[in-house]
Amino acid sequence: MGTSAALAAVKIVVGLRAHSIAVVSDGMESGADFVTSSLVWLGLWIAAKPADQDHPYGHGRFEILTGLAIGMLLAAVGAGICLQSIAQRNDDHVPAVFAVWAMAASIAVHGLLSAVKMHIGKRAHSVALTADAWHDLVDLLSGCVALVSVLLSVFFQGLRAADHYGGFAIGLIVIFLGLRVARETTLQLMDTMPDDEQMQQIRAVASRVPGALAIEKCFARKTGLRYHVDLHLEVDPHL
Repeated sequence: MGTSAALAAVKIVVGLRAHSIAVVSDGMESGADFVTSSLVWLGLWIAAKPADQDHPYGHGRFEILTGLAIGMLLAAVGAGICLQSIAQRNDDHVPAVFAVWAMAASIAVHGLLSAVKMHIGKRAHSVALTADAWHDLVDLLSGCVALVSVLLSVFFQGLRAADHYGGFAIGLIVIFLGLRVARETTLQLMDTMPDDEQMQQIRAVASRVPGALAIEKCFARKTGLRYHVDLHLEVDPHL
């Protein structure tokens, strides 16, 4: 969260001083990182609470709701970036070349953050943290777009509008990511079954229990950081 806030501040300040729409757009996207990371932290904190009388299945669904909120927020931020870039498309300017260094540092940091969050998110089966990792990966991509846009605007006189279109492209990338995250979390809220490999693992574990002869029926649905499974077992009728 601290890294996202620092990157957002640096890129917005550098973008304004360098007169680069693409860099400012990327800074706004990093500002959204700070908000989404805060939502992830809140979602994980509440989802980790134990079950109680009103929530016998625990509070895990709040983590999935957090992932959905992140997706909707990203789509809204992306739309705002697109509109802002198009609104300023007639502003003829050449960005300052020092903006390149801020974007290069941002690309490196987001690459590291994405790798760490993706690794931990998959190990913990956290939808929200994995969504945040994808957000950082898109930050890396949007940083590359902003970097190329600035370079084209600076070194090619006929491509001065590249900075504006780079900002618009960043907005489209963010919208796509937001819709993707929202789709995945919506499927989990609708109790979509896990993939076949996970279901086979569940059946294999259940089959190893003494007395279980076969698995007749097996359903599973994700609730936060864990799966709830309904099993029908075939056993010895004289057991």
